Amino acid sequence: MRDWLRAPGSLSRRLARLGQRFEVQVLRQEVTPLRAQERRALGMPRRGCTVVREVLLRVDGQPLVWARSALHQSALAGPWKALKGLGSRPLAHLLYDDPRISRSVLQPRRLARHGHTRRQMQRQWLVATGVPASAQMLWSRNSVFSRGGAQLRVMELFVPELARYPVGVVKKQRRLAR
Repeated sequence: MRDWLRAPGSLSRRLARLGQRFEVQVLRQEVTPLRAQERRALGMPRRGCTVVREVLLRVDGQPLVWARSALHQSALAGPWKALKGLGSRPLAHLLYDDPRISRSVLQPRRLARHGHTRRQMQRQWLVATGVPASAQMLWSRNSVFSRGGAQLRVMELFVPELARYPVGVVKKQRRLAR
């Protein structure tokens, strides 16, 4: 799993290389109060709201990653306004096609077994897939993207089965999209 947690660049692109069909299933996109970890990562004051987008990343129908992105509500009217119309396209379409965007160092993190993020993921996973999320889904990576003075935090939580796949696998017969 270590290779997946530390792999630079677009996770969507890497996942797309594993199969014939890559898709983003949007589970939620809404304004919600800031969580402490997100507030710290974004350098935000105690009060305020964030726009959250939670998705499942699937390859050939199989969910492999639950991801949560968060940014201050005001950034949605500024540098990150393209998020409004993103829909089921990968966030990578915005992050890796714009040279004005920089990314922090990837921070692998073990998720708390009974924390708020885990409970949120488990509820959404069950509704979206019809089966409970693996109890072994513990490892995530976090990073902050910056553009025009506004930050976007991205957290990606991996299914343990992903560790079986090498990070650099490529399907040669397919043209890959970000």
